[in-house]
Amino acid sequence: MDRDFLIDLFADFGPVTIRRMFSGFGISADGTNFALSLRAGLYLRADEQTIPQFEAEGSTPFQYQTRAKTVTVNSYWQLPARLFDDSEELAEWARAALAAAQRAALHKRPKARKAAKPKVSSKAVNEPARKPAVSRQPAAKARKAPRRNSR
Repeated sequence: MDRDFLIDLFADFGPVTIRRMFSGFGISADGTNFALSLRAGLYLRADEQTIPQFEAEGSTPFQYQTRAKTVTVNSYWQLPARLFDDSEELAEWARAALAAAQRAALHKRPKARKAAKPKVSSKAVNEPARKPAVSRQPAAKARKAPRRNSR
């Protein structure tokens, strides 16, 4: 699927932003990513409210292989093939996917801010520690009392 095909596919849904992502595209609306186009498949964002629809259509969640195992991503489910020919119903599914993505964004915990570390320049790390600077002004000589001859 190329960028122009995806824009046409979501025409009834409304304007979408298509960005390169992994080996395909991320599809977003209003700044929220709600679909992925990967490996000749289209996956919509899903949650506990929308997953039953995907299951009823016989869809499966997005999966990928690592060297050790198969990873299943339950938050993105494959778009039923029949919806490629029904742009109005596809728009309804896309709206539901956008709503699921927005709900997920609300439930995300904000990242805890770490305490700021003091900035250290790379010079300070690589150079040996220097002795404190010494004043170049001559020190005032202490006045000695004159010696008296005791003879």
